[in-house]
Amino acid sequence: MKIIVSGILGHMGGEVLALAEKGVRGASAVGGVDPMISGTPSLPVPAVPSFAAADADPELAGIFRSADCIVDFSRHDGTPALLDYALKYGIPAVIATTGHTEEETGAIREAAKEIPVFFSANMSLGIALLVELAKQAAAAMPEAEIEIVEKHHDRKLDAPSGTALMLAEAIREVRPAAYPVTGRSGHARRTADEIGIHAIRMGNIVGEHEVIIGTPNQTITLKHEAHSRALFAEGALAAAGFLIGKGPGLYTMKDLVG
Repeated sequence: MKIIVSGILGHMGGEVLALAEKGVRGASAVGGVDPMISGTPSLPVPAVPSFAAADADPELAGIFRSADCIVDFSRHDGTPALLDYALKYGIPAVIATTGHTEEETGAIREAAKEIPVFFSANMSLGIALLVELAKQAAAAMPEAEIEIVEKHHDRKLDAPSGTALMLAEAIREVRPAAYPVTGRSGHARRTADEIGIHAIRMGNIVGEHEVIIGTPNQTITLKHEAHSRALFAEGALAAAGFLIGKGPGLYTMKDLVG
């Protein structure tokens, strides 16, 4: 399985590249894209600052187009250009970047009508299980109050995390009246339908997500803690392998683990 690593200079892009070099999940990297690239970077694969640059280089064009999948851990604002390239050459895409605007999310959904796209705010199997457990607990305790606390390193750009929002949306599937409240402030009492979401940014925390479900008589706490970024990189490669041979559609971790 040949992949293009989008965001190859970032922490997660580096993790994907490292695993691909070891052949994890049968992956091998053929190239990388990152807007921070200048000159000739010292990478084991050819890398360019944009997909347009790969297309314009006669020596690289064929190499990049031979990819079986694009694995993206870059920035949300680079998604439209990535999708344009994927659509042009019919290459499946794993979008693991977070913080997308409504317009960018809409573009992902539109692209999925023509090519297979795997889109998830978190590539961890453990998080997929946490989502399902949170839904079960919320459904079983319809009167309980629910809060979500997420922690990440101080370099993360979006808050709350895409995973926290994904958890809230999953809970709303079984509690339709519920709604997220981020970074609560002021002196008003919380309502019964609030899902409070709190973001902590500090140090080098890889990622922690905690769902607290409580009534006046008991509290259930569900927690997932990532110990290494390699966890998400391996999940992304699993998603890439899952897409090979699939028809157009928008796929998620639920499809992968279901």
